[in-house]
This record gives sequence, C-alpha cells and structure tokens, in this order.
Amino acid sequence: MSRVTDQRLAPALRERIEAGRPTLVVCVGMQLLCHESEESPGANGLDVLDSTVARFGDEVRVPQLGWNVVEPEPGARFVEPGWAYFANSYRIDRVPDGWIGAITDYGGGFVSALERDDVLACQFHPELSGSWGAKLLGRWLETVEKAA
Repeated sequence: MSRVTDQRLAPALRERIEAGRPTLVVCVGMQLLCHESEESPGANGLDVLDSTVARFGDEVRVPQLGWNVVEPEPGARFVEPGWAYFANSYRIDRVPDGWIGAITDYGGGFVSALERDDVLACQFHPELSGSWGAKLLGRWLETVEKAA
C-alpha cells in the first residue's frame, strides 16, 4: 500500500473501483481494497471494502499453498465453482454489503473472490489456476470488452 500511496494512485484506484469500472485485482490486491490488515498494523488500505484482513488461525498451516475449491454465491457473473490455486496467510472473513462473493474453506470459510459491476477481486491466483482460471479471466475480459 505504501507504493500505491507514494505513487499517488490511491484516489484514482478508489474512484475507479467505486464507479464499477473494469478492474481486476489478485491476491494481496484484493486485500488492499480493505480498510486495514493485521499484516500491517497501523497502515490503511484503499478502504473500498469495510473489512479487516485477518491472519488464518493456528488450526491451519500458513501460508495456504495449493489448490482449493471456490464456491460462488448465487448471481456471480464471473466466478464459477471450481478449483483455484492459493498462496495466502491472510483472509477476509465475510462478503461486504453490495458485493457478490465466493467462499472457500480453509480452517473455516473465507472470501476467495468478490464481484461488483465490472470489478473482480480474487484472493487466489487465476493465472496459476489452469483452465478454470483461464476461463474465469476470459469471462471477465469478454464482459468488460463488451462494456467498452
């Protein structure tokens, strides 16, 4: 987040996402949308999501490295049920109001993706998630190209 702030990109990113303009964020990019994170106490995120990023509990190994199931909520436009590749120690525990989420279980449910308008935020790595990830990116690109 310090790089985003140093480059004076935070206002433009926040405005873009709040307007629902085509935006894709991956892994820590999704976490930057939140108000704050346990990973960097005292540092604020973009504050697009009224959420705090928290570390997984002691009952699971961190980081989560590997494949896990993604289950989208009804109404998702981009994310379909499938297997994605994760590399994360932190997570968002609930879908914020106004967003459609996808949930994954790792020591309990956590938010693995969020959608709103033409914004897609993925905690997982679609670019490392084989054909499922490629199809997800294709659906998002096709949708935002039609909107352009």
